[in-house]
Amino acid sequence: MTEAAAAARRAALVYNPIKVDAQTLRATVTRHSAEAGWAEPAFYETTVDDLGDGVAREALAAGADAVLVAGGDGTVRAVSEAMADSGVPLAIVPSGTGNLLARNLRLPLTDPAAMVRAVFEGDTLAMDIGWCRITRPDGDTAEHAFVVMGGIGLDAAMIANTRPQLKKAVGWVAYVDGAARSLPGAKPFRVMYQLAGRRLHSTRVQSVLFANCGSLPAGLELIPEASVADGDLDVVIFQPKGLFGWLFVWRRVAWDNSVLRRFRAGREVLSLRTRDNSVVYSRGPGIELAAQKSRPVQLDGDEFGVATAVRVHAAAGALLVALPAGHDTTGL
Repeated sequence: MTEAAAAARRAALVYNPIKVDAQTLRATVTRHSAEAGWAEPAFYETTVDDLGDGVAREALAAGADAVLVAGGDGTVRAVSEAMADSGVPLAIVPSGTGNLLARNLRLPLTDPAAMVRAVFEGDTLAMDIGWCRITRPDGDTAEHAFVVMGGIGLDAAMIANTRPQLKKAVGWVAYVDGAARSLPGAKPFRVMYQLAGRRLHSTRVQSVLFANCGSLPAGLELIPEASVADGDLDVVIFQPKGLFGWLFVWRRVAWDNSVLRRFRAGREVLSLRTRDNSVVYSRGPGIELAAQKSRPVQLDGDEFGVATAVRVHAAAGALLVALPAGHDTTGL
């Protein structure tokens, strides 16, 4: 690239001022832009009314050649929604407490400068993005993107019942509080669902998750074989029966998926174990689901009201993400 061509290029930083040290991060982006011969970067702050999607669209309309996002999982989700199918690289600068997409992409979580450098000298990966069309009880619809996972039912109720101040103080651990508030009154509900190209099912569930990624904080593997670049979503249906059913769920996620699957001997043990239906896994390009009564919905850990139906699909390779040079993408 010639110096003139580089000088005509410009990066944009979208950041949540509550989550980041704005002065330091802006200075870092400015310095690396200058070192790469790019023009002065543009800066956009998120607000309560604009979680990042609006300003990300402004940055794209202004001709940004790359966008950096710094904030929590909600900010990353909103900016990703705006940048889907744009062909402009998105660099995720881990800044919140969850950093779920960054964790699943195995990005450096404690080195913001490494992700800033990735914009100018790194690689890119075309990853999938999920879209969820939500039907409200009054018939209105809304469609939003997600990059990690969404869900309807108990998981969304847990998020809705998590106290915001506690989440700010202790991060993802606050969801334990939400679980404690939600589990005592949790009751299974009837849904009808159909994966693309499959037969229609009717069953009682506690929660249905549709996921682009499989890893959770604390080393938990909800979906060990999930991929962000396979063009499919992984669907997890939770239908435990009573206390023992929940113990099976916990064993599957915290022990089977997160520990045993890492070792050959453990995988052999799992192959011999009698299957239970407390957790059911499926995979496909999308799912349609309808519930008898409205249920809460969440996308990437943020509540999105209630729905009587959702229609979810994966947009293959729709989001171009920046990675550090030489980043290992095996298994992503």
